[in-house]
Amino acid sequence: MSTDDGIDEGRRSAMKTLAIGATVGGLAAAGARPAAAQSTDLTDWFSNVGNADGVVDETGSDEVTVEVGVQANNGAFGFGPAAVRVDPGTTVVWEWTGEGTPHNVVAEDGSYESDMISEAGATFTHTFESAGVSKYYCGPHRTMGMKGAVVVGDADVTVSAGSSTATPAGGSATGNETSGSGSGGDFVEPDYEGWFDGVGNYDGTVDMTGQDEVTIEVGTEGNGGPFAFGPAAVRVDPGTTVVWEWTGRGGSHNVVGESHDFESPMQGSEGDSYALELDGEGVVTYACTPHEAAGMKGAVVVGNPAAASGGDAGIDLFETSLWGLAGAIVAAPFVASQIVASRRASDDDERRRGPHQPAD
Repeated sequence: MSTDDGIDEGRRSAMKTLAIGATVGGLAAAGARPAAAQSTDLTDWFSNVGNADGVVDETGSDEVTVEVGVQANNGAFGFGPAAVRVDPGTTVVWEWTGEGTPHNVVAEDGSYESDMISEAGATFTHTFESAGVSKYYCGPHRTMGMKGAVVVGDADVTVSAGSSTATPAGGSATGNETSGSGSGGDFVEPDYEGWFDGVGNYDGTVDMTGQDEVTIEVGTEGNGGPFAFGPAAVRVDPGTTVVWEWTGRGGSHNVVGESHDFESPMQGSEGDSYALELDGEGVVTYACTPHEAAGMKGAVVVGNPAAASGGDAGIDLFETSLWGLAGAIVAAPFVASQIVASRRASDDDERRRGPHQPAD
C-alpha cells in the first residue's frame, strides 16, 4: 500500500465526490418538480371588471368563442365571458360585436395582439398550446375594466367578481339615467353641449365613483390613431384625484382645461403623468392642444351636477380648487429655474471678480 494505494484512494475520493454531487443534484431536481399546479390569484386583475363571475368551463371544445364588446363596465366594454377554461391546444376566437368600438385584444405578456377593430363579426384567433393562465385586455378600454383571462388546462385560479355593474353607457337625447352613488340620487348624464361631437371614442360617461384615485390614459387608440383620452368621459366622487397617464404613443400630448384654467406639461414618454384633485360638483372639460381638432377631448363629471341643479345651468365648476393644485404644479419648475438662474448669475459675478485676494 504505497504509491498504488495512494492513487486508488485518490480515485475513490473523486468517485465519492461525484456520487455525492449526482445525488444532491438529483434530489434538487426532484425537489424542483412541483407536486401540483400552482394557484394563480386573479382577484386584482378582475378588481374593476364588472362581468367577472368566475371561470366558464369550455374544456372539451377544440374552438371557443369570446365576444368582444359585450355590455359590461357601464357600456359595451367587456369580453364575454371574461374568464374561460380551455384544454391545451384549443383555439380561442375573439369575435367583435361592433359595439363600443374600436377594441383590440392584447396579451398582458405580449404573446399575442390583434388589430384595432370596429366591424361587427370580425375575428381574431390564438391557439393556446401550453397549460397556464393568459391575461389580456383591450388597449383603449383597459382602465374601464375591459379585461379577460384564458385558463389553459387544470391551472388552479381564484377569481373574485369586480365591483362595476353591467349597464349601458349610452343615452337618449334627453339624458341617460343610471343608478350610482353621489349626490342627487340617480345619475343624470350631463348635456355636454356638443363637446364630444366628432370624438370617436366617446360612448357615454363611465362611472368611476367609489375610488379615491382614477386613471385616464393619454394617447389611447381613437380618432384615427393614438389620439384619445381613455375613457373620454368619467364620473368621479368629490375629492377624487384624477391621474392622467401617458401611453407613450401618438407623439407629445398635454391636458389643457377648456372649462377651467389648468394645463399639464407637454409630454410623450410612457408613464408620464399629471394629477388634479377635483372637489365640489360640476363638469370639467379638457383637451390635448395639438390634437384637439382630431377629437382628443375629454370630460370629468364630479358628483351628480345635473340632478343636483335640475340641469347644467348655474353649475359651480370649482375653479378655485383646480387653480390651487395646478398652481402648485406650475410653481415648482418655475422656482427651480429661478434658483438655477440665480446660481449661474452668482458664478458669473465670481468669475468677473477674479480670484479672491488674501486678507491683509
